[in-house]
Amino acid sequence: MTTQVESFNKAQIKIVLLEGIHPSAEKVFSQDGYTNIVTANKSLPEQELIETLKDARYLGIRSRTQITPELLAHCSKLEAIGCFCIGTNQVNLEKTKILGIPVFNAPFANTRSVAELVLGEMILLLRGIPTKNAAAHRGEWLKTAENSFETRGKILGIVGYGHIGTQIGILAENLGMKVQYFDIENKLALGNARAAESYYSLLETSDVISFHVPETPLTKNMMNAEAFQHIKKDSILLNASRGTVIDIEALEQALESKHLLGAAIDVYPKEPKSNQEEFISPLRRFDNVILTPHIGGSTKEAQANIGIEVSEKLIKYSNNGSTISAVNFPEAALPPHMNKHRICHIHHNEPGILARINDVFSSNNVNISAQYLQTDEAVGYVVTDIDYSSSDKVFEALKKIPKTIRTRILY
Repeated sequence: MTTQVESFNKAQIKIVLLEGIHPSAEKVFSQDGYTNIVTANKSLPEQELIETLKDARYLGIRSRTQITPELLAHCSKLEAIGCFCIGTNQVNLEKTKILGIPVFNAPFANTRSVAELVLGEMILLLRGIPTKNAAAHRGEWLKTAENSFETRGKILGIVGYGHIGTQIGILAENLGMKVQYFDIENKLALGNARAAESYYSLLETSDVISFHVPETPLTKNMMNAEAFQHIKKDSILLNASRGTVIDIEALEQALESKHLLGAAIDVYPKEPKSNQEEFISPLRRFDNVILTPHIGGSTKEAQANIGIEVSEKLIKYSNNGSTISAVNFPEAALPPHMNKHRICHIHHNEPGILARINDVFSSNNVNISAQYLQTDEAVGYVVTDIDYSSSDKVFEALKKIPKTIRTRILY
């Protein structure tokens, strides 16, 4: 069953922003004429979420709200989703693609914030501050230089040399560290960094190991019991990427045996759904482990930038159909459609559909002033600018083309 979507006045379009998204997002929407905005400082229970999204066209979430096929079955009017964070694993990307719902995120806005957190934790752990701090809170006085080191001259191993990994490398070099990295893709080294020969060689030779990889089948439990056998003794482990990257049980054993000097973990395989829910982890008992509640990008600056970045992407899609940087959808960079009607047609990617679309235009004597086509293995996206005449009649005809997922007309 296909979903048909038509264009509405901006003031009629309902936008839902959940999980305490920064007010900068609401401000950007309002300045562009979108005034029907619903906000919440937390994720919503399933039934309340379904009720809220029944007539919503755009949804903004962070990491707690799970967008499942079951939920999407109740969201027939939803046109696009914005993840106001880096990760998108909370959204079923395949299902949203098939339903013609582009998903946008903010891959760059919180890069600096994550890098600074990792750098700060690295310095604290090398100095043994977490252990000494915990002891002082218990009334113990651990004035000693044992297991306390400078960063200068230490080797930092970065697993995942993307936007965050490269920035951490540059900052670490400014502290006098030597940087090596491992990535499954060939990456240009910045500064004096060098590529490690292999993942295991990086583990064996690094004093500090920091993970900055996405959640994929390849990265799941990549730091497992076997990997811990290769890790250098008295090294430090940091993870501010995805909670599934490190096998927590294997990490617990490495800490118990004192093979690791310490660790800093910001993400977990299972995280509380709200600030009121207790955080459960076997790592809580270790003084030499810094545990933070998934706050790598939680700075005022990062959240403000994310609010602006993602809301602007949603507005561009709403206003002119642009899908640049969508993570699950063919990317189309579209110019403004001045003095034209723009019809956006999303369909299953099968041969002959573009011809049928153009047959509709020609049989109705409609002049095409511009046309754009982008496809991936599953979905095709055709955007056509036409003259004013007969646009409503044409729009109705386009809906009836077999394999149509959804259509929009932008006046």
